[in-house]
Amino acid sequence: MAFSFNQLSDAQSALAAPLFADVAGDIDVSFEFFPPKTEKMEETLWESVETLAPLGPRFVSVTYGAGGSTRERTHATVARIVRETAIPAAAHLTCVDATREEIDQVARAYWEAGVRHIVALRGDPPRAGERFQTHPGGYENAADLVRGLKAIAPFEVSVAAYPECHPDSPSAQADLDNLRAKMDAGADRAITQFFHEPETFFRYRDAVAKAGIDAEIVPGIMPVSTFAAVKRMSAMCGTNVPAWLERLFVGLEDHAAARQLVAATIAAELCRKLYAGGVRHFHFYTLNRAELAYAICHLLGKRPVAAEAALDAAA
Repeated sequence: MAFSFNQLSDAQSALAAPLFADVAGDIDVSFEFFPPKTEKMEETLWESVETLAPLGPRFVSVTYGAGGSTRERTHATVARIVRETAIPAAAHLTCVDATREEIDQVARAYWEAGVRHIVALRGDPPRAGERFQTHPGGYENAADLVRGLKAIAPFEVSVAAYPECHPDSPSAQADLDNLRAKMDAGADRAITQFFHEPETFFRYRDAVAKAGIDAEIVPGIMPVSTFAAVKRMSAMCGTNVPAWLERLFVGLEDHAAARQLVAATIAAELCRKLYAGGVRHFHFYTLNRAELAYAICHLLGKRPVAAEAALDAAA
């Protein structure tokens, strides 16, 4: 079958474009971890921190369980990162099941431990399926929490953004209004919930700008190696799962290594398209595993800081 002129032109363009070779490495990256529950998980976490640290992340963050269920472990993990590494560490903090005084006490303890960055979130209910309810005497929402944190100390504060709308938001406009409230309260940037297609982020970025919200919006990237995990986590946060994504994982149930390669390819291609659209800061939800995030950063041109310095010196 003969190719049309347009098909030949498209094929020539595709062949002429070197895969990732034109990505200059001019990006910032940050990584999210969760506090380990066991000694083995703690060992895995610190192996991941040590692997990713040479990339010179803008910061790393540590999550906070529903209802403060991981409060002590989160504090211990963040404090150790501050104490033993040169990476700026951010601690997640939520409004769930705690009074203002209790949350303020946690925030002051972070400041005293050397933590200067908080990821301020409303938080999820401690029991699945329940609706969020403001704790008596607690912070009403994330915007209220941001104001409280800024009153305690000059924290750098990141907040959440939802390209496909938070499940509890009555509308996309209400979701944008909530983002505006958080930024007006003093937040420094917003990090998005993960998504699966670049157009999802670009549409949201345009909507934020159209709404007159002047804020840094950082895409959250979730490289996950099993479709079951993708589907479960996407359902929890209202993220659309495109049919093509499921097709790419069909038949890989018993092939763990192949699944990881497919997952890395999907996430890397997502990041490449975001980069082409002007994104220069990527936030990776690592699930305490370094390999996928490190590989994607490498494809985007990010190299260990020491290696970059050596290349600059040679030039």
